This record gives sequence, structure tokens and C-alpha cells, in this order.
Amino acid sequence: MGYFNLLPNILYQSPLSHKISSGDFVAVKNLFRSAKLFDYLSDNATLFNKYVIEDGERPDTIAEKLYGNSSYDYVIILIAGITNINHQWPVQDYQTYDITLAKYGSEIAMNDIHHYETFEIKDSQGHQILPPNLIVDKDFKMDGSALRFGTNRFTLISQAGNTQLDDKNEYTIATDNIARAVTNFEYEITENEKLRKIDVLRRNYLQIFVNDLKDILSYDKSSNYITRSLAQTQVTDLAT
Repeated sequence: MGYFNLLPNILYQSPLSHKISSGDFVAVKNLFRSAKLFDYLSDNATLFNKYVIEDGERPDTIAEKLYGNSSYDYVIILIAGITNINHQWPVQDYQTYDITLAKYGSEIAMNDIHHYETFEIKDSQGHQILPPNLIVDKDFKMDGSALRFGTNRFTLISQAGNTQLDDKNEYTIATDNIARAVTNFEYEITENEKLRKIDVLRRNYLQIFVNDLKDILSYDKSSNYITRSLAQTQVTDLAT
């Protein structure tokens, strides 16, 4: 990936058993320089567009689509804030079933209830009484419309349509269906879909970003400085 070519090297005191002396060094990529990058990104949110990763897309294919060059895959990954591509990149739809089955152990366990999510409830004046999609447990309950003054009835709003709730003191999941069950499989699908929504850098800022990235990752002059792309750690043991 092109990003690692941008990372500066650091001469690190050799840990190898066949070194001749404590003055032997090996050159390695300084991965810690990337920490400075995230401060830069957080201050420049207006440079980004929203993007939804299509099934089967990879960082290099998105870079090719947006920037005309697959080698800018590291720009896609950095702007999206991805630090672990194996866990933060969406899997393909057909893989979700197998991954979920392996995680939960059986189809029965896959279809067990993971949690409940509330439906929206409004009163007669259109005021929201219960927001939708709150994660709750099976014992969740709420005060009913009968505890309000006047004839202020409550309406449950769901994909199936609007349902006026009975005028009573309390509503529960078991008696009034004020929340829906979400299975383990549905949960894993939803979490995978969330990973599809990322920020991407606008194309007209690409070269500016790459140039700034080089500056951010380069070394400033210090006691360990050799060049802008090479520094050296301190010798901790002077024995030969």
C-alpha cells in the first residue's frame, strides 16, 4: 500500500541475536508517526463527502473510481478512520450468514433475540412520547395515556402502519408491541451495513492532502534527526 512508502524510517537499535554490538541499528518504518495524522483529519471535516460502500468494493477499487488510481487506497482507509481493515470494512452480503453462524454456533442461536428496538409513539397533538430505535430489554415498559389529563390518546408508528394504543396506565412489549425483537442475525446484518457508510476525500483536495500528509509524517529537526525521512533512536546499552 502506498501509505507505507510515505512513512519515514527510523534506525532502531538492533534486537537481532547475531548483532555485533549495541551500536548496530536496523531501519524500520515508524508506524507511530500516523498518530499525528488523526489530529489533522479531525480539523478538516469540510473536505469530505459521504460514500456508501457497495457490496464487494475494496479500498483500491474505490480509489480507482474516485481518483482514477488504485494506489490511493490508503487515502480511502485513512479518511474513513479505519485502523483495522479486517474488522472495520464491510463483508459481502453472502458472507454475513457464514460469519454469523460461526459466531453464534447454530442457526437456532442465530435467530435468538439479541435485543428489542422501540417503535415511535406520538400523542394526539403529534408530540413524540417515545423515540424509535431505542435499544431496550424485554421488560421495557412506559407510562400509558390514561395517566395524562384529557383525551390524549397515543399512536404507535411502525412499518405495518399507525396503531392507536388502548387508553391505559402502562404499555409493555409483551402486551402492546411497543418494541420489536431483533435477532442475532439481524443485528449482525445491521452492524455490517453501518460499516458501509464512510467519509471520502473530495477529488480536488487529493494532491493537497497527499502533500500535507508527507509533511505531517516527515521528521522535524531534533537530536535524533538525520533527514526528513530518517531518524535514529537513542543507544540504550553501550556494551560491545
